[in-house]
Amino acid sequence: MSKLERLYHLRDILSQARAPMPRQRLMEELGCSQATLYRLINELRDTLQAPIENNEHGYYYDRNLAGKFELPGIWISPEELQALLTAREVLGNVQPGLLEEELGNIQTRISSLLQTKGVEKEGQSSRINMQSAAGRVVPERMFQAILGALMSRKKLRIQYHTRGTDQQSERTISPQRLTNYRNSWYLDAWCHQRKALRSFSLERIQQQLVLDEDARELPLAEVKLYYDQSYGIFSGPVNNTAKLRFTPERARWVADEQWHPDQHGEFNADGSYLLEVPFSHSGELLMDILKYGDEVEVLSPESLRQQIMDALQKAASLYN
Repeated sequence: MSKLERLYHLRDILSQARAPMPRQRLMEELGCSQATLYRLINELRDTLQAPIENNEHGYYYDRNLAGKFELPGIWISPEELQALLTAREVLGNVQPGLLEEELGNIQTRISSLLQTKGVEKEGQSSRINMQSAAGRVVPERMFQAILGALMSRKKLRIQYHTRGTDQQSERTISPQRLTNYRNSWYLDAWCHQRKALRSFSLERIQQQLVLDEDARELPLAEVKLYYDQSYGIFSGPVNNTAKLRFTPERARWVADEQWHPDQHGEFNADGSYLLEVPFSHSGELLMDILKYGDEVEVLSPESLRQQIMDALQKAASLYN
């Protein structure tokens, strides 16, 4: 049960109780510890102004004020809303007949939860629009095979086509985790040929075979450390920091964007915006910088600055 659900449940228990509710009973009802219960009571009473009183018998609502108290507005974050709507959309696109009844029940529960939170009204179309763009399609059978190998902790032998070099190779890999990034699927795995962690775009896997061999097991903490520190999907350990200066006109947009969890940004006196982003491989960062054209300048490192200059000169040459 989430914190939000517990707060709602605590509100319901106290508003419906005819006598003070003992501490132990509340802990059992909410499935929480004593410390968590105290935090919930303090938030409901002190922050949200619920009319909670207590005596030697337990906690209760002040009957003179209970009818005037309502929890404020819609309690849902952008992340929670996106997760719920995405889950419902994905379930709606599942192959017909595949766990149809079970998944239909989950969809119904998600819709009911959205209605409870005031995001949607029963019987009306949703006013929240979600669009998926630039995603790359993964064949269903291949996805199922890879997911099966990941869950059963077995090695995979794959035929893989690398876009950058236009080369095809055979690899034996130990799957570590699946990642959905910018509407595309990637498999983070230990490559036994390269003897290192690598990421593979699922739609570039031409053939796959699940081997009857146990996968090499890496701690997930190690996998996260390798992939999640740097910029982009093909990251690896951080070895550089990009310093980017955006024009005052573009700064107002970029200041609200998250390029990386560990980024640092600040406005300059002239209204421009300085953004620092950690990275290892520059490929994806390069593309994201180029889309801002003349509204951004790479200050450092010099190697990234030179890459941007070369790319812009090549682009300009197409129009000469």
